[in-house]
Amino acid sequence: MYPYQEQISAATKTNLESQLALISTLTAKTFEGVEKVIDLNLNVAKTSLEESATAVQQLFAAKDAQEFFALTAAQTQPTAEKALAYVRHLASIASIVQAEYTKAAEAQFVETNRKVISLIEELSKNAPAGSEAAVALVKSAIGNASAGYEQLSKTTKQAVEALEANINSATTQISQATAKATRPAKK
Repeated sequence: MYPYQEQISAATKTNLESQLALISTLTAKTFEGVEKVIDLNLNVAKTSLEESATAVQQLFAAKDAQEFFALTAAQTQPTAEKALAYVRHLASIASIVQAEYTKAAEAQFVETNRKVISLIEELSKNAPAGSEAAVALVKSAIGNASAGYEQLSKTTKQAVEALEANINSATTQISQATAKATRPAKK
């Protein structure tokens, strides 16, 4: 077997091990996120059942239709605020999981890129005469791929920041609209 074949085999094995480690990390982060969502949903369901029972008891205790409608209107604001808090919490969990994915993927990319460049450097030392152009082409392709990944990473981060800003803006608008809608009912 030629020395470069051994180097390529070792590099391939290392790359597969790295990919398996990345998949393992991403799977663990996914399960952590799912676990947080399940915990959130269980807490929301439990709280919602308790609050619904209390609200129904209050509505049944109403003396007349006016008191009934006043109680119904009074429950609208807190319910909307809780729904918004739930959405914020879900967005926070998604943001945390996305950040962990990005961190793991970036680390994997940087390490793989370093290893590939090292392998290319090592192989180019043993390359036959006249293959300099091919080696330069491979190095250029790796450089372009790295630049493309960095641009994609920046764009993804900007998109996530824009999504978070939009969620916060929508939450504020819905909260203000709900507050306005319940004010007249309280009078």
